[in-house]
Amino acid sequence: MLINGNWTENWQPVQAEDEQGRFIRQTSSFRNWITADGQPGPTGIGGFKAEKGRYHLYVALICPWASRTLMARELKGLQDMIDITVVNPQLGNQGWQFGGFDGAESDPINHAQFAHQLYTKADPNFTGRATVPVLWDKKTNTIVNNESADILRMLNTAFAELVPNDVDLFPKELANDIEALNSTIYGNLNNGVYKAGFATTQVAYEEAYQQVFDTLDMLEARLSDGRHYLFGEQLTETDIRLFVTLVRFDAAYHGLFKCNRNLIKDMISLHAYMLRILALDGVKETISLQHIKAGYYSIKALNPNGIVPMGPYSI
Repeated sequence: MLINGNWTENWQPVQAEDEQGRFIRQTSSFRNWITADGQPGPTGIGGFKAEKGRYHLYVALICPWASRTLMARELKGLQDMIDITVVNPQLGNQGWQFGGFDGAESDPINHAQFAHQLYTKADPNFTGRATVPVLWDKKTNTIVNNESADILRMLNTAFAELVPNDVDLFPKELANDIEALNSTIYGNLNNGVYKAGFATTQVAYEEAYQQVFDTLDMLEARLSDGRHYLFGEQLTETDIRLFVTLVRFDAAYHGLFKCNRNLIKDMISLHAYMLRILALDGVKETISLQHIKAGYYSIKALNPNGIVPMGPYSI
């Protein structure tokens, strides 16, 4: 991680843990918002007005958090508004890096070698982990936001006047229900697989494992009535947040993270739901099984020999 702007040690996957060995995720550091008129959003300061070509999104195709933002960019038709750079999926000793892997790109904006250099350019004394996604402002040369939940929601509204779109990922009439289900899915499943994979005690692992599959069972039952999405026929941000975990589950979380009661392919309703979302325009382009497997299996703490499994071959 970075301490006062200096990279201090080789990258480690476990950010923090409690006395029971439970994995604790770091909170995001940059929380500004792009808004239609440049006024402050729910957090942070103002000055970040929605403008074509002003913003750049740094992402990793391995990363479910970054993939949330990629999906929103596609579904909202913002490809011409915000350009992107994909980092190397294999995590090296200095974390995320640019280039050096098929489909990974060099940094065209800041010409950085590592993602942590974006953080010290935004704040020379930054202390914390250098994560993706990073939403960068080319006008002021700083990070707007590195919290995927914020970016997902701001992309739903910020550019509405510039790019009219019928997709509303956070309809007001479902706001409370979305927030409630988001919380359950995040704590027990999105982050739950990491809590299982990075647990350092048997108790912590079993607790997380149970939460993962209790939540999958609940979602399987919810979708068994034939509805298209979690809230019926309305695609929302909650579907995006669930999909990014489902699509990585069989390839990474089932084996490497020891969430191995069953595959998503074994859950009829959830698997069909995942494939419906994958078939939406632009979504498939945000998924790379090659990057997902190469990235997760490069984590030395979980896979010291770095052997990448041959399968699965498709989602």
